[in-house]
Amino acid sequence: MHVFRVLTNASVKMVQRYLPDAFLFAVILTFIVFLGGIFINGKSPMEMIGFWGGGFWSLLGFTMQMVLILITGHTLASTDICKKGLRSLASLAKSPGQAIILVTLVSCVANWINWGFGLVISALLARELANQVAKVDYRLLVASAYSGFVVWHGGLAGSVPLTIATENHSMQDIIGIIPTSETMFSAMNLTIVIAIMIVLPMVNRLMMPAEKDRIVFKGEGAAVEETAAGAEAMDANSPAAKMENSKLLSILVSLMGIVYLVSYFAEKGFALNLDVVIMAFLFLGILLHGTPRKFLDAMNDAVKTTSGIVVQFPFYAGIIGMITASGLAATMSQWFISISTPTTFPLFTFWSAGLLNIFIPSGGGQWAVQAPIMLPVASELGVSHAKVAMAIAWGDAWTNLIQPFWALPVLALAGLGARDIMGYCLMLLLVTGTIISLGFLIF
Repeated sequence: MHVFRVLTNASVKMVQRYLPDAFLFAVILTFIVFLGGIFINGKSPMEMIGFWGGGFWSLLGFTMQMVLILITGHTLASTDICKKGLRSLASLAKSPGQAIILVTLVSCVANWINWGFGLVISALLARELANQVAKVDYRLLVASAYSGFVVWHGGLAGSVPLTIATENHSMQDIIGIIPTSETMFSAMNLTIVIAIMIVLPMVNRLMMPAEKDRIVFKGEGAAVEETAAGAEAMDANSPAAKMENSKLLSILVSLMGIVYLVSYFAEKGFALNLDVVIMAFLFLGILLHGTPRKFLDAMNDAVKTTSGIVVQFPFYAGIIGMITASGLAATMSQWFISISTPTTFPLFTFWSAGLLNIFIPSGGGQWAVQAPIMLPVASELGVSHAKVAMAIAWGDAWTNLIQPFWALPVLALAGLGARDIMGYCLMLLLVTGTIISLGFLIF
């Protein structure tokens, strides 16, 4: 335990010293890919700039989804009933160690169900635990809340296994339709998920710093302003004020959203996706806040947390544009193919996917780049297509632990920066990488 804590402290100090702000991290990755396309794939600087600019706005729809899930999740959590629920859940932890274990378990389960739901719920639980449990290190608490995200692509909302189980997917001519029984519900995948859910809480608990080195939560903060403080004064008896404070309007519009969601689940089963999660957060928030005015005030407060996403996601879209259009992603995948055997091919596919994910932090984007390269090779080597598909999926999820792209919603809700948690996440990357690698070698 002492050795592990020493290693963790060294990792934390290294990251705090050398890891730049999350925005600068995206800028540095931009230059790395730009130069890689020129010197490795022989593209001209103007070609690389064209690829970058062409991709720069390609994630606008997804950026809006991430902004909305952050805002609506924050707004829902600020309702009285959700605050009570989070307090009740947080009250189960009576010590710093228990708080770390609890938030890790909740994060793992919630992210296995749906990653959008898991990111928001675990971050909000971390804040509540920090309020209730004395002397818990807030950085590790938030890192633990984020750590469960590593299981998402092996879970119910995993985009790769769901895609290849659907008619007319892009790789159907090569691999056919692969049912989820062979991917997310296979013995290999379930073993990896269960092993991570068992090991991750223990590892997070072992990383807890000595009491003298802990950084504790400072509370909700005096910096939170009254959202309506600058609002124009309004006559409480005016028609506009009455509408803004009308519970009837909130109830009616909420019922429309809830009826739609009920009909959706009745037709498609428990098929959560990002749009459905956002819609549920939105209309439950409107209903539980009681009046449009209270809901809008909570929304105004939540919007302040979204600046990192708005600024950084276009840069990642530009990186994806460069690394894909230049052929650099394909070149990187071929490096791993060249040293593979039928036994090691799934493992090397996982490692290559993990490397590419640092530059293409999008499950769908990475699948579009790697699947046409890896799956035909799997056919030639006689390796299971389902196993290779899950190798790409797990690689995409694994290095999210050190990719600020996905941590931004959690960090925004927690009020921390990437440097605060990435030292712990680096240790978790090594541990989970070992578990997942063993899974692909053993099965």
